[in-house]
Amino acid sequence: MARIFGFPDPVDEVSARLVAGGVFTMATTTVLLDQPWLLGPLTYGFAARVATGPTLSPLGRVATQVVRPRLPVAPKHVPSPPKRLAQGVGLAVTGTAVALRLSGRRRTSNAVLAGLVVASGLEAFAGICLACKAFPYLMKAGIVPADVCARCVGSVDEEPVAA
Repeated sequence: MARIFGFPDPVDEVSARLVAGGVFTMATTTVLLDQPWLLGPLTYGFAARVATGPTLSPLGRVATQVVRPRLPVAPKHVPSPPKRLAQGVGLAVTGTAVALRLSGRRRTSNAVLAGLVVASGLEAFAGICLACKAFPYLMKAGIVPADVCARCVGSVDEEPVAA
């Protein structure tokens, strides 16, 4: 069971960006082409990745086992706790979008998904993980315990904070 329900550590940044590209595509399609049925696979995918990493996520499996091995790019290993936070935020966002859609609030649901489009697009195309950027600040504020990610401690002090 531990092999199934566990999150890999470290995470290959390239694989994470591939998954983000899939999320970007699905979320954009949901909004622009009014395809609310895609909220089901999106939400399931985030739940699966929070619980198991790519193990039970179809998108995660395709990214890590089909696409990634074919790319001539060296792996870039990063700490997994911020990436898991990103999946949790994605689950919250898609869950909210589903609830809004089911209550007849299509525009509001699409507005929530627009945030997911932006965040996943930044990750996929620019390598900017918003949850990863927020993670050290959450640790510094005491919201995330320091022992969750020893490699993440101190990274707030290493980056200049914009005024």
